[in-house]
Amino acid sequence: MKALVISAIKFYQKAISPLFPGKCRYYPTCSSYAILSIEKYGLLKGSLKALYRVLRCNPFSKGGIDYP
Repeated sequence: MKALVISAIKFYQKAISPLFPGKCRYYPTCSSYAILSIEKYGLLKGSLKALYRVLRCNPFSKGGIDYP
C-alpha cells in the first residue's frame, strides 16, 4: 500500500505539478515531503504529517526549510 501511495505522488510530481507553475514556500516541496514522511514514518503517520504540511502552506506562512 505504501508503494502505491508513493507511486501516485510521483505521478503527480511528473504529470500534474508542472501544469501549475508557482513557487513553493517550503523546502522540500510538499509532495517530496510527503514521500519522505511516508518512507520514514509509515503510511498512516507519514500521511498525517504530509496533510498537516499541506494545511500549513498558505499565504500567511513564512515557509522555509522543513524536513520530516
